[in-house]
Amino acid sequence: DPDALRHYYPSTAPEVGSGVTVGVVDTGVGPHDDLFVAGGLNTVLGEDAADFADSGAGHGTHVAGIIAARGTPPTGVRGVAPGVRLMSYRVFGKDQSGASNFAILKAIDRAVQDGCDIVNLSLGGIVRDPAIASAIQDARAAGTVVIAAAGNDQRAPVSFPAAEPAWLAISALGVKGTFPRGAMEEADVREPFGTDPREFIAGFSNVGMEIDLAGPGVGVVSTVPGGLAPMSGTSMASPAVAAIAARLLAADRETLRMKRSQERSDAIARAVLTAGVRRGFPPAFEGNGLPLP
Repeated sequence: DPDALRHYYPSTAPEVGSGVTVGVVDTGVGPHDDLFVAGGLNTVLGEDAADFADSGAGHGTHVAGIIAARGTPPTGVRGVAPGVRLMSYRVFGKDQSGASNFAILKAIDRAVQDGCDIVNLSLGGIVRDPAIASAIQDARAAGTVVIAAAGNDQRAPVSFPAAEPAWLAISALGVKGTFPRGAMEEADVREPFGTDPREFIAGFSNVGMEIDLAGPGVGVVSTVPGGLAPMSGTSMASPAVAAIAARLLAADRETLRMKRSQERSDAIARAVLTAGVRRGFPPAFEGNGLPLP
């Protein structure tokens, strides 16, 4: 049976998403046989700026695979928008569980300079930082849309930075039957259920009126250093939505060719919000719903 990601977004052609650049601000990406990283930057103070490979945590590689893995099942996996130009911005140091606000700020600025159309941030929980909030506004003004994980604090309010109005905040959707019976993902099943009684917003997912969309985020199989693994979190839901945004943009040449401006980023955000299909949850749980390409 397919996992939650492929339940909604079945395997697609390798060129889908081409012409669009997506930045992953995370623990670094790769190396992995199913991933091609076009470039990036390590913004961690005191580390080699050219070392934007995975810090060893595996998180950023998993996130990147959801967007852009180019493998072929059963030995490899395919992401939702495998044709995108993938950039890695590492903000977590080796063996560090946290990222500094400075590193995040620098990564967002660099992603904009590098021409990223969409930036995924599967991190949060930091105290609101006006400088990061301002960097997001600047990114939007420069034509870049930032998509962020809502947080995994058991239905707590949406965490910073996803709670900022200029971001798209993503909650995690799950589907019963897309993970093995008795698997630890069963602990994430929580009411209310959607119009389809198999669907639920994960018990770990943060919720609130800042939620813009939901993405598959329970038991998602993707790339990790050395192989493949399932992970759960709004961290997995956010890149799924980022990849759908990339697919919509790739198919909309008019928006893709627009001058990099607020008007352009608003058009990208509007397209992905409009693609949302409501699943029968309260708006604070799913926003505009699950975007479909």
